[in-house]
Amino acid sequence: MAISAALVKDLRERTGAGMMECKKALVEAGGDIEAAIEAMRKAGQAKAAKKSGRTAAEGVVMIEVTPDGQHGVMVEINCETDFVAKDGNFTDFAHAVAATALASGITDVDSLRSAPLVNDPGTTVDQAREALITKIGENVQVRRLVRFDDGEGQLYHYRHGVRIGVLVAMSGGDETLGRDLAMHVAATHPLCVEAAEVPAEVLAKEREIFKAQALESGKPEAIVDKIIEGRVRKYLEEVTLLGQAFVKDPDTSVEKLLKQAGARVHRFARIEVGEGIEKKTENFAEEVMAQARGS
Repeated sequence: MAISAALVKDLRERTGAGMMECKKALVEAGGDIEAAIEAMRKAGQAKAAKKSGRTAAEGVVMIEVTPDGQHGVMVEINCETDFVAKDGNFTDFAHAVAATALASGITDVDSLRSAPLVNDPGTTVDQAREALITKIGENVQVRRLVRFDDGEGQLYHYRHGVRIGVLVAMSGGDETLGRDLAMHVAATHPLCVEAAEVPAEVLAKEREIFKAQALESGKPEAIVDKIIEGRVRKYLEEVTLLGQAFVKDPDTSVEKLLKQAGARVHRFARIEVGEGIEKKTENFAEEVMAQARGS
């Protein structure tokens, strides 16, 4: 049957798919645009499932904070290549997901995936993700969500490029201090705010390492404990926000900086794109040799 250009245009606008794909779907659906959309969605789901096993370690971190500074979210959206991470279709999707996370009040990424988009309530985040995979040809994942709803102070944030994002909840101080501390966290990656928050198992493991190092160096056992305690103190300074030297003034600790400003950091979160994902190492020379041997 003949499919009008206007019908193809309508389907393209509704799905974002290519012209030939839209025309083919309409022909197969006998001109029924709703049936064509359903068939394309099913095809998109199949393509998304096929690509879901591919490593997606590139992407962006998106941050959204309400104007009153009381509610904020960070979302990590992954793709396979840095090229796609800069694509407008991908960044538009990432912005929509972050806006949905902030508006919905959702606190976990699984619920976010099934939530309707704030700018398109008829489509869930996951349906939009599947459609995007069909369009760009890469695996796309909504990987992590951090949400702060702070009743004690204000939320401040910083994004380094598109790959590192930080949220800081702080009472007292001002906007400049809040942003400076968010930048500091982005640069130094502290484990937690203060020594009391360092997990007991982490500290115990470090003590074991320090003890083994001290004994191996041949130090008398009488002073080994003192050496261990000294190294533990230094370790805590290095991994806690309050113990670190402030990046913009290394002679001042963050703890001292906050005291001078009459401020307190309640918590922070830092997300870096792809951290914890094992990336596949491509060796193109070996790949070409393997193909040559097989031909």
